[in-house]
Parts: sequence; C-alpha cells; structure tokens
Amino acid sequence: MDEENERLRRRERELEDRVARLEAQLGDGLRRPGQGQRTSAASTDLLFTAAEKTRMPQIITDPNLPDNPIVFANRAFQNLCGYDADELIGRNCRFLQGPGTDPADIAKVRDAIAARRDVVVEILNYHRDGTPFRNELYVSPVFDPEGRLRYFFASQLDVTRFRTTEGVLAESEARYRALFDAVDSGLCVVEMRFDADDRAVDYRFVEVNPAFAAQTGLHDAVGRWMTELAPAHERHWFDTYGEVARTGRPVRFESGAVAMGRWFDVHALRVGEREQHRVAILFNDITDRRRLENHLEATAQERADERDMVWRASRDLFVICGFDGIFRKANAAWTETLGWDAAEVVGARFDTFVHPDDHAEATAAFERISSGLPLHDVDVRVRTKDGGYRWLSWNAIPRGDHYYAAGRDVTERRALEEQLRQSQKLEAVGQLTGGVAHDFNNLLTVIKSSTDLLKRPNLAEERRVRYVGAISETVDRAAKLTGQLLAFARRQALRPETFAANRAVAAVSDMVGTLTGSRIHVELDLPDAQTQDLYVNADPSQFDTALVNLVVNARDAMDGQGRLRICLRRATRIPAVRAHPAQRGDFIAVSISDTGSGIAPENLERIFEPFFTTKTVGQGTGLGLSQVFGFAKQSGGEITVESRKGAGTTFTLYLPRVAPAAASVPDVEPEALAEGHGTCVLVVEDNFDVGAFAQQALSELGFSTVWATDAEKALAEIERIPFRFEVVFSDVMMPGMNGVELAGEIRRRRPDIPVVLTSGYSDVLAAEGTHGFDLLRKPYSVADLSRILRRAIQEARSKRP
Repeated sequence: MDEENERLRRRERELEDRVARLEAQLGDGLRRPGQGQRTSAASTDLLFTAAEKTRMPQIITDPNLPDNPIVFANRAFQNLCGYDADELIGRNCRFLQGPGTDPADIAKVRDAIAARRDVVVEILNYHRDGTPFRNELYVSPVFDPEGRLRYFFASQLDVTRFRTTEGVLAESEARYRALFDAVDSGLCVVEMRFDADDRAVDYRFVEVNPAFAAQTGLHDAVGRWMTELAPAHERHWFDTYGEVARTGRPVRFESGAVAMGRWFDVHALRVGEREQHRVAILFNDITDRRRLENHLEATAQERADERDMVWRASRDLFVICGFDGIFRKANAAWTETLGWDAAEVVGARFDTFVHPDDHAEATAAFERISSGLPLHDVDVRVRTKDGGYRWLSWNAIPRGDHYYAAGRDVTERRALEEQLRQSQKLEAVGQLTGGVAHDFNNLLTVIKSSTDLLKRPNLAEERRVRYVGAISETVDRAAKLTGQLLAFARRQALRPETFAANRAVAAVSDMVGTLTGSRIHVELDLPDAQTQDLYVNADPSQFDTALVNLVVNARDAMDGQGRLRICLRRATRIPAVRAHPAQRGDFIAVSISDTGSGIAPENLERIFEPFFTTKTVGQGTGLGLSQVFGFAKQSGGEITVESRKGAGTTFTLYLPRVAPAAASVPDVEPEALAEGHGTCVLVVEDNFDVGAFAQQALSELGFSTVWATDAEKALAEIERIPFRFEVVFSDVMMPGMNGVELAGEIRRRRPDIPVVLTSGYSDVLAAEGTHGFDLLRKPYSVADLSRILRRAIQEARSKRP
C-alpha cells in the first residue's frame, strides 16, 4: 500500500514538472510571428487566440481607445467584408455601413455599446466592392477580473441568402394568397377519390376562394365531397378531373353542369405529388355568355342568310380580294354583267380583267386599299368575256388581310357624261370661234397689208423697215393671244421657276401708272423691309401678265378715274370658291382692288369664261381674266373675286408659297460660231412649210442641215452616219413618236448629242414638261433659234472629255 502511494506521488511530481516545462516552452500560449510576418491580433489574451482560430467572422474593439476602434479582426471577417487587417485595425466599424443601413439598427448597436450590454441585431453592411449583405451581429462586452470593461467582442453571420430565400417564399406565398382571395374567377383545390378499378368516383374540396360560392352556388364546400353537395353531378366531371390527377396533363374546356344549371369555362391542372391526387381548378360561370352566344349565333345565321341573298341577288359585282391581289370570292353578277363565271374570277389577279390604259389607276387604288384606306368611286374599264369593256365604279373597304369591293356598271353614265362634255366643248368652241376669228382677222389684216405693200416696186427703205416691223409686232401680238388662249385651257408649256413675288409685284407696279393714267391713284401695300421675301414657284412672265390683266380690268371698271390698290400678303387658307372647299396651307395672296362700278351678281359666275366681256366692241377681247384663271389653276393656286354693284371689286390671286431657291448662275450669251462653220443640225419637223423655213434659216446662219419628217426617220439618220450631228432640233407634236419621246430615245442611244425642242402648243409638255430638254417656243425669231442652238452645242462640247 505504501509502495503504491509512493508511486503515485512520483507520478504527480513528474506531471507537474512536465507542465512546468511546457509552460516555459509555450510562454503565453501563442505562436510567435516569424521574421516579416504579421498577425491581426492586438493582444496576447486567450480571447484573441480563440477568435483567431474560429471560422466564424469576429472582431474585437477597444472602448478604452478613442472612437472604440477595431483592434482585432480574424481571417474569416476579412474574407467576409473584403478588407485586409491593415485596413481594419484602428477604425470604427461604422464604415461598414452604407446608404441602405437602417438608422434604427445603428441606434440599437450604439445604445448597447453605451450601456455596456449584449445586443443582437440584423443590420445591412457593405462589402469593400460596395455590394450589400445582411449581417446578423452579436456584440458582447468583455470585463477583466476586477470588473473593468476591457473589450467589446462581436461575431458576425452573413444571412443574406437565408433572408432572400425566406423573403421570396414569403412574398410568393403572399402573392398566391392575395391572388387566390382576390380573383373574380372561381378557384379551388380538390382531392380525387378512386375506386378499386382506379376510376374517379368523387372529389373533396381542400381549399376554395371567396368567389367559389358566387360562381357555383355551393356554400361551405371545404372538407366536403362533391357527391354530398351535388348528388346528381354528371359523370364526365369526375372522369375529366381523375384523368388530370393520374396523368398530370392540364385541360381547358367548356361544359355544362346540369345539376347546377350552369355553364362553366374550366382550366384544371394537377398540383402537389401524384400520390396526393390533387387538382387545382380555375373556372368561370359563363351561363349568361353562352345564352348570349346562342342568341348571337342565331342572329348571325340570319344575317349571313341575308348577306347570301344580297350576294346572290345583287346586280353589282361583289368580290373579296386578298392583299396579295388574288380574288378569293366573287358573286353571280360577274356572269350576268361581264359573262365571266365566278370560278373563272376566283384565283385570278385583280388586274387581270382591267383595260391596259387603266392599269396605273387600278394599281394605285390597290396600293391605297392595301395600306388600310377605303376606296370611293374608282372608275376603271373591265374586260367582258367576249372581249369588250365596260366601265365599273368600285368602292372597297379593307378588313384584316383582305378587302371587300363592290363594282357598279356605270358604262351608260360614262357615255352620258362624255356626251355632256362634248356638248360643253362645242359650246366653248362656239364662244371661242367668234373671238379668235375676230382678233386673228385683225392681226392677219395687218400682216396681209404689210406683205402687199412690201411687194410694191421701188419701195423706200424707210417704208420697208416700217412694214417689216409691223409684221414682226403683229406676230408678237398673235403669239400673245395664243398664249392667253392656252393659259385658259391650261395647255401652255409654262416655265416655272422660284422667284420673290413681292419683288415681282413691285416691278410691275412701276408700269401701273402708265397703264392706268394720271387720274387713277395707285396704292401699293407690300410687306415691310423686315419681312423676308415671299417666294412662289410659277412662270414669272405669266405672273406678270396676270397682274397686268387684273390692273387693266380694274382701270376699265373705273372708267379711267378712281383709286386702285395692290396688296400682297401671306395667307393660311384659300376660301371656298366655285363649289371647291376651303384649302389650308401656306400661300401668298395678291389682291387688286378698284373703286369702279362693280360686277353684277349674274355675271360673277361668267367673268372667267373666254371672250365673255361687258365692254363695248373694240375695248377688249374678254381673254384677260381667263388667262389669270388658267394661270392660277395650272400653278396650283386659285383666283377669287369679291364685288358689289357700285362699290368696286377685289380680285385675289392665290399661289402656294415655297422656300427660296439656291442662287442661279446668270445666263451667258453663247459664243458665236465661226463664219461658214457648217455645224450639222438634224431638223425633225412634220410640217413642210415650217421645216423648209427652219432649213433656210439655219443655212443663212451657216449651219448644214438634214431634214427628217418624223421620229423614226430621225433615228435612222442618226444610226446611218454616227457622229454626224452636233445637235437635234425637233418639233414636239408629230405623228407617231412625239418630240419628247424622240429626245428621250436619243438621250438613251447617244447621250452626247443635245436635243432642242420646239412647240407652240403641246398637251404632252403641259402634262409632263420637257424632261430637262431645252425648249424654243413657236413662233420664234432667227436670233432666238441661233442662240439656243449655240448654247446647246457649247454645253455639249464642254462635257466631252
């Protein structure tokens, strides 16, 4: 016994010595940093050692230092926030807070620190890269054995992921519950019951929303079976829901529940695990809608029958056409009116039956209807099965990817309209004939007398010059008369250009005094100098002529004595006039007002007719106002008149206002050709006298010429000897190919040969213009002919390499 005690005492002493050696070896229990190493621990206490080793983010602050700085941050905390120890030690941890941190959470921590007590708070902190994280913070004070506050110990836990997941789940649950309770549709979850043969025999209501009872009429349904609530419920409802529960395939259908006396629109799908046999059902009571649909179906059928009767019985042509241009359906009127069977129309393009001359209009109409706009009264000729054509007036309405069109046979109406137009033309020709004959006979008398006198032998040079001058002046007057006639007919080939209307009016006003005489006081009302020029695009010569005609008309209305006022202004609308509605836009308006006798009401509608005048014989032809009317219309404008008997008259000319054009280079007189130059000109003229005169005039000017009487011969001459001609001088009005078409063909074949056109009248020029070719108006002088040919040759030579 004593030996055993002694052994134990020795063992105790050995252990004590071993502990002493270990304590001496370990010192304060911390591994000392080697050379160049650094630790985040600020103390050697065991607290620091434990915090350093744990994987949980932890920091220690020292409240005995100013601003309670961080004196320790373990590696886990550094990894959490993204800061190194050097960046953490010595700073208050408030720098981890940010704009999203709740001030109430900050206050909890601050109050706990001040009271030296524990606190647990979930606070929003920020990583070094600025991203936030939810930090579950535990702060505890650490006291020494004497009870003095030594440190604050804080551990952290990033709960962002947990809070996000919880929030999402909570939010999803809240949304589901809000939707479940608020939706107007009936919503329920049922649990199916199957028999031994796996056939659905009943279902129990697990959950229903507030709208369930209103939609079904069933109350207190939760926990109860359907056979209990509606014993006579139809078998197919159980089979349908049972199939959804077994297969998981959702269904959507409409069906009637006879037992409940209702129709439902139902959407059912399986929820939960297959073994739960649960089905979610979303449904709406559509009983009223079904009744209405049945009524509408009956009504629609009645209307369809009516439409079919109209479709079959109407004498108008009906058609349904797709926006691909293919007819989809046609009625029997196609056969009765045009001879085509409906089967021959369906599948054909819309323009298959259209007259070739009407293709452009039909295509434009198709493009309009394809863009979603309706059509009204589009007249085109449609081919009959026997090869003839009839006029049809079409109206169409687009709908979806197709349009509905109705065509009415207006062949007889068109014929009557043409007869009326011919009658009107004959009446106009009758009015024109007398006036034209009177004026031209006067002009021809002067020319005839002058030529007779020129034939007299031994005629003095002074008289010869006088007679030749009279002929030239009379030709100019005749050309002016022709121009006035063409202006009224809107057939003259105008030369529009952009010019300042206020400057043109000011220029014409300089000569107004000469026209009116000294007893008429002229007032000019133009925009002030601060106002920008008011530009129009029109023929300047015709503009001046229109103003002169209006001034002369005003002068004659005042019998040479009174007050005449010329006013120019901008206008935003043209008033309604002559059955035309008012037009809105940007216009310039030139008004000529007089204090004359005025115009009788019965004459206001006729004053623009050619040769209509209230003046005595010899005082006027009646073409002045018709020229103004034609010029205004052809220039896109309008002429209005306001008059009261005995109180004067005001004529207002409206023209569209345009932007100023770029400064143009002034015309330069072309260089003269050398004496006997022999430049070759191809003359194209179908009139023998005019062609012979042109050849003779060109020969006198030193040109050599080749004369072709039509376009085909002219092209043959160009092809026969290439590079022979330096310029082509062609009339516009010719049989076959006209001059404009010839010029275009020459430009295509030989772009190096310039073409100069000449015409006194051409509907081609009036409708299409000159297409960029130079134009010499008839009648022309030899000097004008020489000038325009020299200019064309000079410009062509300058373009050659």
